[in-house]
Amino acid sequence: MNPTLLRLRRSPGSAGTADRALDWFNLFIANIQTGFGPFIAVYLTTEGWTQTAIGFALGLGTLTAMLSQAPAGAVVDAIAGKAKVAAASVIAFAVSALLLAIRPDPLFVYLAEILHGFSSCTLGPAVAAISIIVAGQTRLGIRLGRNARFASIGNGIGAALMGACGYYVSNRAVFVLTAVLTLPALIALGPLARLNGVGAKVAPSPCSKSPQRQDVRKILTNPKLLMFAGCTALFTLANGAMLPLAASNLTQRAADRASLLIAACIVLPQMVVALLAPAIGRLAERRGRRPVLLLGFAMLPLRGLLFAVVHDPFVIVSFQVLDGIAAACFGIMVPLVTSDIASRSGHFSLSLGFVGVAIGVGATLSTALAGSIGDRFGDPTAFMSLAGIGLLATALVFFGMPETRPRENAAGLPMP
Repeated sequence: MNPTLLRLRRSPGSAGTADRALDWFNLFIANIQTGFGPFIAVYLTTEGWTQTAIGFALGLGTLTAMLSQAPAGAVVDAIAGKAKVAAASVIAFAVSALLLAIRPDPLFVYLAEILHGFSSCTLGPAVAAISIIVAGQTRLGIRLGRNARFASIGNGIGAALMGACGYYVSNRAVFVLTAVLTLPALIALGPLARLNGVGAKVAPSPCSKSPQRQDVRKILTNPKLLMFAGCTALFTLANGAMLPLAASNLTQRAADRASLLIAACIVLPQMVVALLAPAIGRLAERRGRRPVLLLGFAMLPLRGLLFAVVHDPFVIVSFQVLDGIAAACFGIMVPLVTSDIASRSGHFSLSLGFVGVAIGVGATLSTALAGSIGDRFGDPTAFMSLAGIGLLATALVFFGMPETRPRENAAGLPMP
């Protein structure tokens, strides 16, 4: 058994402290991340940027993330201090937000997107690795559901604060607020850095081989991992541009209320995630991964179709319930399925980075593709195109993605 987990089990107080610290950290980093994405689209739209230019800027950040995911995952696997990696990522977020706040010139916007994209690659695997260490493999689905719940609460609070800030102060002030919110995130991270064992590597089980170059090639060519990466690429290709495109659409139709409407578009799905995430984590442990994946993926074509045919701003906001269901399923399943496939190899973060590359490819193409289609043929056509891709993604999960939940022994523990 992982000696880190043994140390935590011998110290229930430390384990409880780690759980609470991880809860707060997920909440605060979600606050920060809310400032990037839809609010950037609103900000740049009001500054006269075209849909194509906005798509290029957002795509540049996701391209950086795509190129950095696998190397960043390997670095996280190698560095013992996961909390230090997380802290460095949060500080980079602050710098990115300040660059956006200084001036919306292309150079500053592009630098901010590149820095944010790179730091996102290290933060996600670091949080996932800490989650495995704190919860163990047998409770990982439940821990990831808890992560998603607190992240959704953080997103909702952050969206409300930033929407009010954009409405009552200015769209530029949103990014100053984003930088300020990195301070409580760093404070929340402090107890995790001090706790016994949380800074350690995620070790393979005793029955697995020591990580070797041959093992790396084997895990990265695993058919299940490759299929899952393909599914996630199509998911983000369909999903990545939907909210930014809707944000720009709402800004054009209701410019005086755009910040508040975008905040509502973010708050509503986060409320859904907060309500559903723990149940989805338990469902994945009891019934398997494929039903949860199908539920989440099926929301994409439906949401894209509704965005294409409905134009009332307040009705559009209500469709974000579907985004909440999809986000809860996808956010939990990405690290959970990757852990099913790769955690015993000793290369969990690298494998998560590999899936992140696929996610980055989809997201990069999504914003650029939807922005270009929207500028040439109109937003309804762009939404219908995204809906078609979402339908293809759902079909690939149904016909191609195998179940990855570990077999259970009589004691209810995963079998190797």
